[in-house]
Amino acid sequence: MRTYLFRTGLFSAITSGATLVRGLKTGEFTWRTALAWLSWGITLALAIGAIIDARRAARGEAMPGDSAAHGREAELAKKRIKRKH
Repeated sequence: MRTYLFRTGLFSAITSGATLVRGLKTGEFTWRTALAWLSWGITLALAIGAIIDARRAARGEAMPGDSAAHGREAELAKKRIKRKH
């Protein structure tokens, strides 16, 4: 679990979300704030998607064509098996 929790993308999305929450307490909600929240949501979705792709690739499951791990599933599965032993 900690492998996925402390990934850079997820960690930065969580910290930027905390910053946005603090900003809501002190300022008013403007169109810039709405864009910041939209950007944060997209960043969080991409970070979670990357984690899901990495987990699937490590298990040797087939990856979608747009994934960075597409075509390397067998290699990543071997690394995972090697780590366990």
